[in-house]
This record gives sequence, structure tokens and C-alpha cells, in this order.
Amino acid sequence: MPDSADAPGVNPVAGQPALGKVGKYDLLKKIADGGMGSIYLGRNPVDGTVVAIKVMSAIYVSNPVLVKRFEQEFRVASRINHPNLVRALEYGETADSPYLVMEFIDGESLGAKVEREGPMEELAAIKIIAQVAQALHRVHKENLVHRDVKPDNILLEKTGVAKLTDLGLVKEKQSGDMNLTRSGRGLGTPNFMAPEQFRDAKNADPRCDIYSLGATFYTLVTGELPYKCANPLDAWMQKVQNELIAPKDLNPKISHRTDWAIRRAMNGDPAVRPANCREFIEDITGRTTRNTIEMPKPGPVAIDTWYLSYQDKLGSRQVVKGSTKSIRKSFRDGILEEPGKFRASRSNKGPFVELQNFPEFRDLAFQLPKPKPPKTQGEFSGPITDSLDETAPYKPLKKKVPLWIYLAISLILLFGLILAIAVWLR
Repeated sequence: MPDSADAPGVNPVAGQPALGKVGKYDLLKKIADGGMGSIYLGRNPVDGTVVAIKVMSAIYVSNPVLVKRFEQEFRVASRINHPNLVRALEYGETADSPYLVMEFIDGESLGAKVEREGPMEELAAIKIIAQVAQALHRVHKENLVHRDVKPDNILLEKTGVAKLTDLGLVKEKQSGDMNLTRSGRGLGTPNFMAPEQFRDAKNADPRCDIYSLGATFYTLVTGELPYKCANPLDAWMQKVQNELIAPKDLNPKISHRTDWAIRRAMNGDPAVRPANCREFIEDITGRTTRNTIEMPKPGPVAIDTWYLSYQDKLGSRQVVKGSTKSIRKSFRDGILEEPGKFRASRSNKGPFVELQNFPEFRDLAFQLPKPKPPKTQGEFSGPITDSLDETAPYKPLKKKVPLWIYLAISLILLFGLILAIAVWLR
């Protein structure tokens, strides 16, 4: 559901005359145009409840697949109750077209907010993305894939609560999407779509949503669309090859963790991305969402105390102690090197496990390849070598002839000429 930023207060339609009716609801005004229809501000005349009503455009009513998608949006949204998902209240059909009644959100879309204000503060963006990730985690637990996560489909209430909406492209893994998606066909929004979803939306899985949420995070902190200058095919190729402008290159103010978390979520290889939304939340916050490792209960030592175990150059086991902040700084400053060789524990007695198992240090130990800069138009796209001659047009090599050869040839010609004159004089 698009934004409704111009609707003030708790009851924005008190005393407002109706434009018409849809079902039992009074239509008060159009608040947006969506992909498949128009969205109106509505009111239940019985109790005065304010709602949003999405009415399908007449041009789409004759398409049974689109009508099924419209109905599917209600069926899916009505069965999931989560504070960060827009609730679907009712589905109905008039003589002209079907309609969907949803809760009214007094706020605006993230897309509209970024377009108006530019990049968001990093902490504010993290809070919003974490909320949406929680909603997606709930969607994924229902064996569903959203397939269209983007700033325009996330509404932000004036209270700061983020709500994910527009479940029209949701894919049900068990039912095979009700045959609404053909194999080999991409559905979604190209800038925010995972490369494998672009190739075949029917086989999209939760990691596609994580990619799209990472791309949304990218837009929030940079104010830019990812792959905005590329056509869909070029964008797909750039995504597969990880030719993404790093978010920190566009906004140097963001932290290394946020830059890393976005690039990991938007990696062209699904296996590199976080396995689920909980792990993605850990990546962006640096905090554990659940205990995946059996750890001893903290003793009298401070809560934020870590023990790092490693082998020195002589092969001896060493243990260092520090806080999260001091350990991270030691790695950043090069005092501690090669995070992948360290193991950590909250106790000096262990167990010691690899750093990447802890959200506090995962961005240090889980190294991503540096993003490749996007190719400019006309740039050579074949194998790159260090030799300029290999990419230049072929030209025959000119060898320098030694001087003595010229002298020898001259003497032979001179001798021949003298001999010819002598013969002629006889």
C-alpha cells in the first residue's frame, strides 16, 4: 500500500463527505495509485473505522491470473498477524472489480521519505530494516516468499513503526505459487531483485527477500538506487559478478559493519548471504538474536568480556582478553591480524569457537571480496592482462637491420656495376 502522508491526526476523515461506496465502506478520497489499481481512504459508516481500500483497475479484471494475485494478497496477509505487516481486513467484489480492505497507515512509504529527504541516518535505517526483517522472518516461517521487498512497499508510521505491505507477488513454496508464475520468468522490481529471481521467480527462496531487503537498506543509507544506470539485463550481469558500488563509497559516514552487511546480503551468490532474516538482523546490529552455541553462564567477570585464543608464530597457544570495542579496534588497527585464525569465548576456559559465529565479530572474520567497480560503456569486457599489446590491434614487428648488412649489400652492388662496365667496354 503506498503512502498516506497527507492524512493528519488520529481520525483524518471526521466529517468528510463520501465520494461513493465500495461494499459497505464510504470512499473519501484517492490517496495513491498502485501497480494493479487505486487506493482510497475509506470509512466504515457503522463504527467510523478508517481503512485503506485497494480497488483493482478495470483493465486488469479480465486477466484471471492478476485477479488471483489480488485475492492471494488478501488470503496471505489476513492469515499472518505481525506488528510490522499491514493487516488485510476484508476481500470483496463489486459488479465492476474486486477490492481489498486494509488497515490504514498514518505515515508514508520509505521510498517517498528518501526521495524527499535524502539518505537516512544509519541508526534510524538499522531500526527500520530490523523491523522489516522481523516481519519477513514471520512470512518465511509460513513457507512464503514476498518477492517484492523495496522502499515503496514499506510504510513508516509517524510513531516510527515500519510496516511491510503489498503481498501480491508472494510465493507459497508448498503450493508452487498456485501456478501463477511461469518457470524462467522474473517477477519483482529489477533494482531490488536478486539475480536468481530475475532469472526464474518461480524458484525464489527466502534468500531472495534478504537480497531485496539489503538493497532497500542500501537505498536508505545512500539515497541511491542500486544498479540505477543499468537496463535489466545489464543489472542482472552486474549483480551476478558483484559489480556493486560499495555503499560506503557513496556515504563515507556509515560504519564498516553496515557496509559489510549490505554487501553480504546483496552478494550475487545466494550461499554467501545470511541464511535467514535472524542472521541478517545479527549482521546489521552486531547482536545475537538467539543462543546457537552452548556457552557457560557469565561468572563474576563483566558481561562485555571476551577471551580470544590463537596460535603464535612458534605454535604456542595464546589467549588475550578484552571488550567487544577493544577487540574490534585491535583488528582494525592491525594489532591483531587475520581474524579467521582466532577463536572466541566468554570464558577463559572455553569452549572457543570461530569468530564468525559471533555477530559482534562476524563482519571481521567473514571476509567478502572487494566489490568490482561497474564497467563503463564500451569498456573492454574480455580477459584482462598486464600487457597492453594483447588488447591492441596486431601490428607486424619491425626489426632493426644492422649497419654492416647495408655496407655488404652496397659493396656487392658496386662490384657488380664495375664488372658490368668492364664487360661492356670490351
